[in-house]
Parts: sequence; C-alpha cells; structure tokens
Amino acid sequence: MPKRSRLTLPLSLLALALTPHAFAAAEVDPRIEQVLTQLGKAQSIQAVAISPDGRQLAWVIQRDGKPAIEVADADGRHAHRVNTAARPGECAESGIAWAPDSRRLAFIANCSVDLTSTKAMQNTVFVADTGHGDSAGRGSPRPLARLAGYAHALQWTADGKSLGFLYVPGATRRASAVAAAKPAAGEIGVTGVEVQRVASLDLASGTLRELTPAKLYAYEFDWSPDGSRIAYTAAQPPGDNNWWVAKLFVQPAQAGTDARVLVDPADAASGALHGLQIALPRWSPDGSRIAFIGGLMSDQGATGGDIYAVPAGGGAPLNLTPGIRVTPSWLRWTSPQSMLVSQVSNGHSQLADYAVSATAARQQSVRFTVPAGIGDGSAAMAMSLSADFKRIAFVQSSFAAAGEVHAGTLGDAAPPAITSFNRALKPAWGKAESVEWNNEGFHVQGWLLYPANYDAGKRYPMIVMVHGGPSSAVIPRWPGVGYGGAPLAALGYFVFMPNPRGSFGQGEQYVQANRRDFGYGDLRDILAGVDAVEKKVPVDDQRLGLTGWSYGGFMSMFAPTQTQRFRAVVAGAGIANWQSYYGQNLIDQWMPPFFGASVYDDPAVYAKSSAINFIKQVKTPMLIVVGDRDAECPAPQSFEMWHALRAQGVPTSLVVYPNEGHHFVDPAHQRDVLQRALGWFAKYLPASE
Repeated sequence: MPKRSRLTLPLSLLALALTPHAFAAAEVDPRIEQVLTQLGKAQSIQAVAISPDGRQLAWVIQRDGKPAIEVADADGRHAHRVNTAARPGECAESGIAWAPDSRRLAFIANCSVDLTSTKAMQNTVFVADTGHGDSAGRGSPRPLARLAGYAHALQWTADGKSLGFLYVPGATRRASAVAAAKPAAGEIGVTGVEVQRVASLDLASGTLRELTPAKLYAYEFDWSPDGSRIAYTAAQPPGDNNWWVAKLFVQPAQAGTDARVLVDPADAASGALHGLQIALPRWSPDGSRIAFIGGLMSDQGATGGDIYAVPAGGGAPLNLTPGIRVTPSWLRWTSPQSMLVSQVSNGHSQLADYAVSATAARQQSVRFTVPAGIGDGSAAMAMSLSADFKRIAFVQSSFAAAGEVHAGTLGDAAPPAITSFNRALKPAWGKAESVEWNNEGFHVQGWLLYPANYDAGKRYPMIVMVHGGPSSAVIPRWPGVGYGGAPLAALGYFVFMPNPRGSFGQGEQYVQANRRDFGYGDLRDILAGVDAVEKKVPVDDQRLGLTGWSYGGFMSMFAPTQTQRFRAVVAGAGIANWQSYYGQNLIDQWMPPFFGASVYDDPAVYAKSSAINFIKQVKTPMLIVVGDRDAECPAPQSFEMWHALRAQGVPTSLVVYPNEGHHFVDPAHQRDVLQRALGWFAKYLPASE
C-alpha cells in the first residue's frame, strides 16, 4: 500500500461544519470503495422467530433497502414473502411475533421510514395467517390497528387474545438514546416529551389500551403466565435519560390500575443490586417469581450482569449468581426450577442450562460456545424457542461468516445454518484469533484480526479498536458498511480489539473494576494486550494506531494524554471533558453509577479522567467524527477536543455529520466515516513500510 492515498487529500486542520446542503463527502480511494462494495453485498437478517409448534420460521431480512418479512418451514425451505402493501417493499416490516396457536404471525409495518423526520411516525400492527405452511391456508395480512406513533416489542398473551407492545403515542423518533435527538426547542424537559408505555390490542375488536401510567416511561415488559398482570421496568420521563434509574413494577394488565414498585435499585434494601441497573424482567412459569438481569450496564439493550429474582408478591431481590465468571445477557425460564441462559464468556457467545432453587441459579451444563454473535433480534443474545423447548432458532455471524439463520434441535451443539443468503461471501480480511493475557490480577481477552494476504515474513502496522460501553464486549460479528475493524484489516492492518476490565465476559466483579478509574486500569490492560500481541505476530510497534466509538472514542481521546505509543488516532463520538460533558448530554443518569457521585459532588473524579486536563501531553494526529444530534456524546465534546488540539499545533480534523445521532443511519455518512478514517490511518500509519 502506498504511504499516502488519495483519500487523505481533503482532510485539513479545519473542521467541516456540515449541513445537509454543505456536506462534502471524502474523496474515495478505489481500494476502499472495493471493500465497501463487498461489505454492502451482505444481506442483513435482523430477526428470526420460530413458531411455538416448532414447524415454521419467520425472519426479517433487508430487501431493496427496507426490512421485509419472510416465512419458511422449520428447515428453511419454502420461504415466501409476507407483503403488507400492494407494492412489495413499500413499507418497512419488523417486530415479528408468533401467536400461541402457531398459525398467526403479528408484525409491525412502518410506511414512513425517514428516520431524520420530525413528523409523527405511523406504525400499523398486522396479523397474517400463515396456514401452518399450507399455501391454501395463507391469507393476506390484515391490519389490526393503525397507530399514530412508534410501536415495537410485540408479545402475545398465552391465550392468544391480546397483543402487548411498547408504544410511544405521537413519536417523532425511535425510542432510543442512540437515535438522533429531537432538535432542542421550547422548554427543555417539558416541551415535546415523548413517553413510552406498555399497550395492548384486543385481537377480536382491535381496541387499543395504554396499560401503564402516563407518568412512567416503560422500557421492557413481560406478561404473567395467565395474562392477568404485567411486569415492566420504568422510570420518570424523559426516557432517554432515566433508564439507569429504572425500577421494576408489577400491575394488573388493565388501564388505570395502580402500579406497584417491586424492585428499586436506588433503595439500599435492594442489597447487591444497590445503585446498579435492571433489565429483561421475566415471569417464572408458575407466576411466583420474576427474574431479571442486574448489573453495571452502560446502555439499554447492552444487557449484562448477574441473574436476580424477586417474589412476584413482593420482597427483597436476591442475586442468584454471585461470583460467576461469565456475564449472563438473556434468560428464559424452562420450568420453575430451570433456565436457559445466553452469556458472554471470555469474548465468546455461550448458551447454558441453569438449575434454579429458591436462593441460587447454578450452571449445570453448556449447550454450546461459539466465536460468533448470536441472537434472535428481540434482545441481546436472545434465543427463539419452541413451546416445548425442543427447537431453537437464532441469527449467527462471525468474522469468518456473514449472518445466517441457524435453527434445529436444541441439543449439545449449535444448530446449523438453514439459510444461505450470504454463503458466497468470503472475508476480505485475514483470520480472527482470540488472544488472552494476564494483567494486575485480571485475566483479559481480546480479538485479533490478521491483515489480508498475511505474510509472516513482513512487519505490519496495528490499529487498536476499543469498544463502547464500557460495559459491553467485542464478540465476533460480520461487519456492516459502517465503521469497524474488518475493513482496516482488509487494507493491510492488524486490528486488535481488546475486552479490558469494565467489559462483559469475566463476571460482574470484572465489569465493575473500572469504576472511578476510567482510562487508567483499562488502558493498562490494553497496553499489556498490545505487548502480548507483539510477542505473537510481527507488529511494528512504531506504527500503532488507536480508534473507537463512544467510550472507545473517549479512550481514543484520553490515551494519547497518557502514552505516546500510538502514532495516529480516529475518535468517534468521544468525550474530551467529563466535567463539561455532565451538563451537555441528555443521559447524565448513567454517570453516578460509574463515577460514584455526580460531578457536583465529586468533580475531582471526573477531572482525573478528562483528556482536556492533560492536553499539553498530546502529540498524536487525531481525526474526530460525530453526529450533530448525538444525545449520548454531544458534538460540543468533539469541538472541545478539536479546539484544544489545534491550539497545541497537533494535526487534527473534525467532521460533523448532519441529522445523525449516536448511531449513524444515513448510508452515505456511514461510508464517509469509514473512508475518512481509513485515509487518516493511510496518511499517518502506512500499511506498507
């Protein structure tokens, strides 16, 4: 690779303050365009569900730029499209949920899919009769209800008479902190606040009922086995901010009834759960208990922690898995005394059986462990199971294989792929390898991607990519067109993706090991991992780069203040100054669990991890990218770092993307970020000596 590619020419020391009319895309190196084109060929499978009788599958797959629903036999044969409109592809379809009779499939259609629009969304709930695989029994899907708002997370009652879901009346955006924030206008925190509630639809009449109180923002829910009650996590609005202080509620499944707080992690009486987060409430089959995941979690949806249970009638929550060395992310009761648990184990995905007593949940056996990402699309690492728990379905992808539906008998091995949507795709990068090392009493793991066409006789540059969170983990997945490590490896770099302290996969003590210590212990783990990699493969220590998004963006800004080991940095949606950040972001409730106090009560702990306070030590060229409507890591943080670097004479460039939140949704922007990052590294870290 030449030391300087054409992609680097548009980058300068001046920020590109972008508007929809002023956006200037990066000039494209043909090699990068080739990699992006190959990544774009993968067909994205967003969800899968197996029917309760185990005879049918439904999945959501990207077709012509929009998600569409297909139904097939359990072995993947006889797949056919379920259409909601006169013209296939007119609406985006998602949210699949089988009825208990295995004959009806509910889903949601969104025919106004402009995610940057500020107008109210229009969602329609449909029910299709799939005819048990008999084409003669299939009918056109019928609309059950047209909703002026955002609906998702469909869930049937056991009797098949009602559909529950999460509903935001009048929603103008997806209910997610990573979605683009609404433009700030009016009285902040009062004007235009959108509230998500648990709602239900009666199948016979189509009557809509909003079950949970308007004063509570609901995040997740579960029907009781008899359908008479709901358990849900909720907090006071605004919803984006308060997930970190959500409580567990129980109430009758009727509108206007009193909601009872079952678990409040802010209460010292919650024991080991005190000050932590809760997710995934699930009723036991006999209705006596509610299990959930509790732990130090960075984001809704990135679920991980210990397994807790609380009596459905009230009582203290009990940690059933203290001291385990894995991170449960999803659970499903299989009897009042047993569960299936999906968990992160040492950077791998794992499905295990747990025996559950009144006081403990103990792992009995591991069904399978795979170096791949798995899930059915409904929750982190969730599995779709038949009613008798004999059959299973999920989507699996890795660095070696793009996503496919895997389905079959639930046994002692992962079931095979039963689709071949992406079978012809081959990675443009080298092999992936798990790397393990020990540091300061911790066992640490990470993933190493080899460069394409690896030659053991050559020395290569390496880019360290730090994951977001920090409560998360790198698990191998086939990359999309957006920013990631695989395209870097395709263009001649080793890419090292560590899971340092603070990550999932080694138990809750490991997750909590970087509390009040951001950027210090985890950086030492990462640097020790770099040393371990350099002992294995021919990495040139003088050509090390650093990158990451969100918490990884913070680490990309902070690490150069502590070490001169990295020669080029790309910081995505980072945080330069934790003190100013506290008052700028829309999710400040996430910070006290990690820092131990608010910035007003303990400013010093925030100051010690702020890159801006050590800016004089930075010498590393840094490209900074961010969305202008990012609520989690607001653009002013990127401006602050850029201003400081420019004042120090450090080569830097800031690119701000219009109408983007924490997760970019515009394909042109996703490609442009990757193009600019690859160009930055090509300029300062040439892949060829």
